[in-house]
Amino acid sequence: MLTLKVITEEREDVIRRLAKKHFDATEYIDRIIEVDKIRRESQQQLDANLAEVKRTSSSIGQWMKEGKKEEAEAARQRVAEIKEVNKTLEERKDSSEKLIHDFLVLIPNLPHESVPEGNGADDNKVEKQGGIIPGLGADALPHWDLAKKYDLIDFELGVKITGAGFPVYKGYGCRLQRALINFFLDNAREAGYLEIQPPYVVNADSGYGTGQLPDKEGQMYHAGLDDLYLIPTAEVPVTNIYRDVILNDTDLPIKNTAYSACFRREAGSYGKDVRGLNRLHQFDKVEIVRIDKPEHSYESLKEMVDYVQTLVEKLELPWRILRLCGGDISFTSALTFDFEVYSAAQKRWLEVSSVSNFESYQANRLKCRYRDENKKTQLVHTLNGSALALPRIVAALLENNQTTEGIRIPKALIPYTGFELIKKEI
Repeated sequence: MLTLKVITEEREDVIRRLAKKHFDATEYIDRIIEVDKIRRESQQQLDANLAEVKRTSSSIGQWMKEGKKEEAEAARQRVAEIKEVNKTLEERKDSSEKLIHDFLVLIPNLPHESVPEGNGADDNKVEKQGGIIPGLGADALPHWDLAKKYDLIDFELGVKITGAGFPVYKGYGCRLQRALINFFLDNAREAGYLEIQPPYVVNADSGYGTGQLPDKEGQMYHAGLDDLYLIPTAEVPVTNIYRDVILNDTDLPIKNTAYSACFRREAGSYGKDVRGLNRLHQFDKVEIVRIDKPEHSYESLKEMVDYVQTLVEKLELPWRILRLCGGDISFTSALTFDFEVYSAAQKRWLEVSSVSNFESYQANRLKCRYRDENKKTQLVHTLNGSALALPRIVAALLENNQTTEGIRIPKALIPYTGFELIKKEI
């Protein structure tokens, strides 16, 4: 969340920048400033009262020694009166702090100045693109038909066992999944990321720390009896490793990677774009997470974007990078680049990665700080990216590489699959 200092000292700039996210912060900020005035006044009165209690209490003993019992008794009564007043002041201060916090968590992160204006996905800016879009014939099959033809994925069986959005992988389909996971993890390790194997369920504090709560609780699967949440991405448990931690200057940057299954309710997602692997409730993903000094975080963001680009290039997929506009960027992000790959049979671009800098927004929730060279503590910047999400990568690989003999495997992936061509299993 944004800091109280930023809200109170940079009011006009905050309102201006959040307007790019189509968020009117005026009422929230004015209310915060109003409540913060009550908090500060309460604290000032408390400090003054405590100082008076200390002075008065110290004089009681002296008056008793001097036989001034009436003065000592009056002082005791005064101390008792102040302590009663202080109870009210403490309650007012505490309630003000809670109210300020409750308002702050409802305010999105400030978008970076480079975020384009726009209302939605159609207004995102194409930054860069590469690869060759294959010229498939009219008889090219979409991935859901290819999955059936080669017995790779059974969507109907998933519906039977669980429900829509929970596919069952089989044979070559399983091997392709496993190959991609290992391929992505090995590439991340070679790029300097430490592999983490996190839990797939987190508590509410973890969901709050990375910004899924209270903003996205409706999109998360919740185990009510234990008050635990299935993770929507490995970003949540991996970033929360550093919750309530003060790092040293020499610890940074921190680079972690993790494979996990991801669970998303995807409430309200309907239509043709959800067919097959395009939108699932459970899917596999390899995530990269970085924690860095504020002055280095945008250099880190560029390195992460460049790294994800190498992955889609190695997989020989047509790709493009989008800079998300104000109307499409997430609640918690300051700047996000999306990667899309081209699905030749569907004739559309599919999102396979988001790479984001959250600046200090998550760190303030996480209370993650570091000691700089002057031993002063300050908030870190957190970043994360998909490297990569499997479902739409698999969709594009199947569709773009279909031949009359079978489905061709990209050269870089063959050492991981152990086969060059997906054929019908006998």
